[in-house]
Amino acid sequence: MPYVNIKVTDEGVTPAEKKALIEGTTKLLQDVLNKDPKTTFVVIDEVPTDNWGIGFETVSEIRQKQE
Repeated sequence: MPYVNIKVTDEGVTPAEKKALIEGTTKLLQDVLNKDPKTTFVVIDEVPTDNWGIGFETVSEIRQKQE
């Protein structure tokens, strides 16, 4: 029973994109590991950019510098 946790920043991932992630991840586990899609769990967590750090900065700070 595979469990996959995908974490992304909360920057507008659409329902269609989430569905594609779930379908693609499930298909990959089926193809590579022969796992049953009926027992494969995929969870997507959207993390606020203030709570995601790279190096010494939050993603929010990095995004502000890119503007």
